[in-house]
Formats: sequence, structure tokens, C-alpha cells
Amino acid sequence: MRTRILAIANQKGGVGKTTTAVNLGTALAAVGERVLLIDLDPQGNASTGLGIAKHVRASGAYNVLVDGVSLGTATLPSAVPNLFVVPSSVDLTGAELELMDLPNREYRLRDVITKIDGQYNYVLIDCPPALGLLTLNALCASDAVVVPLQCEFYALEGLSHLVRTVERVQRTFNAKLEIQGLVLTMFDKRNSLCDLVAKDVRQHFGDKVYQTVIPRNVRISEAPSYGKPVLLYDSRCAGAQAYIQLAGEVIRREQALRIEQALRI
Repeated sequence: MRTRILAIANQKGGVGKTTTAVNLGTALAAVGERVLLIDLDPQGNASTGLGIAKHVRASGAYNVLVDGVSLGTATLPSAVPNLFVVPSSVDLTGAELELMDLPNREYRLRDVITKIDGQYNYVLIDCPPALGLLTLNALCASDAVVVPLQCEFYALEGLSHLVRTVERVQRTFNAKLEIQGLVLTMFDKRNSLCDLVAKDVRQHFGDKVYQTVIPRNVRISEAPSYGKPVLLYDSRCAGAQAYIQLAGEVIRREQALRIEQALRI
């Protein structure tokens, strides 16, 4: 079976992007999917959140993109069975400038992922909170984008910018790219603004918005400081259960897509 590649992207910071990448990857692995998480954010929070200590990150996303190191060499196991990580490092901060002078700069990540097709069910790419060359590499390599969206006033404004970027990438670099879904994060049911934003997003994007909503949950916030995804830190909390439900939705959408593609053939 062909590997499905999903970029977790939003140019706004603080929307739960890395939290979604780590915990969606964990939930997919927990139901038996073999998952590779590529940490493309120079902050390296996804690597830290999965307990990958900085001293063991000899090779990582920087070396893959700039030095041509294979994904197999840069991949590390995590504490979660079936979940593997290509870690980030501080070197990735300078990758944007170094990529400018490299051949095929937009497709560096796509070219190395192609070589591991079939080894994983899913590759998740945690993108930086910016629409530069790192994110462009992720979008050029991906089949689809998962967009975490915080329930706040400026959410739709930032989202429209990302949608336009995805459309430009479709036209110029990667015709197959689509938005797999939007996931509402940090939802506080006591805050009426959250309900208004959620309603507005669903009116604009309809079925593209996942039914699962990720609640604002203290256990989700605590888990990274222990180097664990929330599903390992407290599997019974509302946040962990929400990510399990989200993984189920992602899998069902992927299955529906495969059926649709088969019928076309």
C-alpha cells in the first residue's frame, strides 16, 4: 500500500499544530498504523514532545534537506510502538537560506520521501509557523494538508491566507495537493466566542471540518514537559480521547478516498 503523506500546517503559531502532529501520530500508531513523523520546525517541539533528547539527534531534518542524508539514517524510534521520528535541530534555523542555492530546492523533501514509499502507512510533517521554503518543501511532498485552527477571532483571516498558499502550490508545484481537513483546537465550551468561530468555520468549509473538536485541556499542556504525547501521559483525559477520535476520522477519510480512486479506475 502506498504511503500517505500529510502536512500539519498553519502559518499562525500557537494553534496546536505540533500538539496535533504528535498526538495524531500517536493515535494512528496506537491503532496499528506505521507512522513516520518528520519534525520540520526549527523549534523542535515535536521531537521534544516525543522524548527525543537533543544529544541523540546526530542526524535530522536539516541533514536530510541540505546534506542529502537518507530518511533511514535520520530516523529514530519513539517511545510509542509504530511511531518513528526524523528530529529537528537548531541547524534547521538556517536551512531556509541554504536551500535557496540548492538545485531542486522545492522538492528536496519529496525526493527523499519517495524512496521510502510503502515502508509507512502515514508520514506526518510538522511544519514551522511560516510559509517559507521549509513549509513549501512539506507541501510539495504531501498528498494533503491537515490544518489545526484555534477557535479565536482572527482564525478565518489566517486560514484564508493558508488556503491561497495551498492553491498556489497546487497550480505551480504539486497538482495532487488538497486540504484533507480542518481541526478546531483549544475549544473552550464555556467561551461563546469559540462556538461562534466554530460555526463560522463550518459554514465556510462544510465537510472539510472534522467533527472532532480538540478541547482546551490542561493534560495536553502538561504532557510535553514529560516528553510524552498526551495519550501516554493520561489516556483517559478529554484531550487524549479527542485525538483518538480525530485519528478515526482521518482513517475513514483516507479509506473513502481509496474507494473513490478505485472506482475511477
